[in-house]
Amino acid sequence: MITVHHLNNSRSQRILWLLEELGVPYEIKRYQRDPKTNLAPPELKAVHPLGKSPVIEENGQVLIESAAIIDSLIRRHGAGRLQPNPASADYDKYVQWLHFAEGSAMLPLMLNLYVGRLGEAGAPLHPRIESEVANYLGYLNDVLAQTPYLLGDELSGADIQMSFIGEVAGAQGKLQAYPHLAAWVQRFQERPAYRKAVEKGGEYAFAK
Repeated sequence: MITVHHLNNSRSQRILWLLEELGVPYEIKRYQRDPKTNLAPPELKAVHPLGKSPVIEENGQVLIESAAIIDSLIRRHGAGRLQPNPASADYDKYVQWLHFAEGSAMLPLMLNLYVGRLGEAGAPLHPRIESEVANYLGYLNDVLAQTPYLLGDELSGADIQMSFIGEVAGAQGKLQAYPHLAAWVQRFQERPAYRKAVEKGGEYAFAK
């Protein structure tokens, strides 16, 4: 049995969604953010020293990092679903998206969040941050103007990994300028597996 150590309002929601798309049985161990600091509780450090989510346990192995978890679950349980043929050029694009989410696109969105808490002290940084946000969201919007999902007509693990980018951008009020990106977020949030994952996972501020 796969155990998902699930923190509310976190990246672990996309792991629940993936498991629902795959139809793989799993159990959830829930953790709540501190209402004052918004940080994960110390109990997560008993699972992994970093104390972050998502974390999964399967067959005695503890695995962190969304991209690694998505890759592992699809290889082990996908039976060819939710990823291109590894021998194809599309597979390289798929791996690119798995890394792009946290390696590039998430950074300016997180900086926007943290620097915004500084008030006037953070004002000098905002133009550069906004420029990078526009750069990445504009790129995504252009890709999604061509196809309903990142690799074409069908959902893949790339969309699941990238979903948190679109949802955080929406929470920061940035999707209005990117209609294709906004339509993609609406499209995947309407999937039955997504809705079921939200129902099972509990509180999730990024779901419409």
